[in-house]
Amino acid sequence: MSDQTPIRSIADIHNSPTQLVLEFAGAGSLALYWLHSIAGSSRTILEATDRYASESLADLLGHTPQHFVSQETAEAMSERAFQRAMRLSDGAAYGIGVGCTATIATDRSKRGNHSCWIAVQDRNGVTSYSVTLTKGTRDRAGEEAVVGQLLIRAIATASHLTEDVPIDLVDGETVSTAYTEKPDPIAQLFDGVVHSVTVHPDGQRVANETVQGGLLSGSFNPLHVGHEQLAQAATTMLKTPTLFELPIVNADKPPLTYAEIERRLAQFRWRYPVILSRAPLFGEKAVLFPDCTFVIGYDTALRLIAPRYYGSAMQRDAALANIRKHGGRFLVAGREQNDDFYTLAELAIPTGFQDLFMMLPERAFRIDLSSSEIREQFHN
Repeated sequence: MSDQTPIRSIADIHNSPTQLVLEFAGAGSLALYWLHSIAGSSRTILEATDRYASESLADLLGHTPQHFVSQETAEAMSERAFQRAMRLSDGAAYGIGVGCTATIATDRSKRGNHSCWIAVQDRNGVTSYSVTLTKGTRDRAGEEAVVGQLLIRAIATASHLTEDVPIDLVDGETVSTAYTEKPDPIAQLFDGVVHSVTVHPDGQRVANETVQGGLLSGSFNPLHVGHEQLAQAATTMLKTPTLFELPIVNADKPPLTYAEIERRLAQFRWRYPVILSRAPLFGEKAVLFPDCTFVIGYDTALRLIAPRYYGSAMQRDAALANIRKHGGRFLVAGREQNDDFYTLAELAIPTGFQDLFMMLPERAFRIDLSSSEIREQFHN
């Protein structure tokens, strides 16, 4: 271990509650070595990945960045790292995502600057650091050491440590710092600060985004072909896109954990957008997503009109009237039960509410498949 190693700061990091995922490209391996060389790294490091090939970084981000060494790229890396940290820690720890992208001295001459960008994302925002190194002043190991020191400083600062980590800069070199408030939408959803989060196929998460069209709600444990084909059939019939909605709270089950949410979201990545909400009941969904058509199966529709789930027929009718008030409607797909196929035609819709329900014909959709059957096959 050299005199450049910030031993005390690393020990303090390991003694803090911080847990992190590190994504680095171009430089950063020395900082990872330093972190592991001081006892206690297993308390701090959840995962670290060296994205040295450009294709590897593109896989992380979902696209090839316009500039590999830039604030935008470092912040995108830190965001992906933060999401991974939340999954690995289940959101219980103080998790951060760290992204580092750099270009430093190598065995060939480089025309551009030698520089690095480092970003640290937590639940509240992202802090970025940058430094441009004076070319020819250091060899590769020397430049790697500066990047490592800046990385440790960034992690220490995110860990709320007050002692500044020294960095071996030369005259004319400075570290630039910027902070952007960027609350984690899923953490905000847990805290009740926002009512929904739209997770786009590329991983982008947007709080309280307007939702229109069809909405297919489910636990998606797992997402299967029945869900996909039902959404496609609904889209065709409604002539408007049908989105998936995953409630993180359930009327009959414990709330989903952060890790479980991330696991289920992974099924939709690069395929479909999905809406997260805290609304397990259709009456609540209608308020959050006005003028939407809820795509449901026969069994769900049967429960929806059963007075026992409300306390009385009067309370049921009041709930249905509230759904109508907010423009909600239901598209009902048939369901196979006990070797018979049941559709909306077999349901005794309460008087005065027939207009809330539309039938998805059997010819448009029929798959005799359930999530529980798939899970059972998977475990057998």
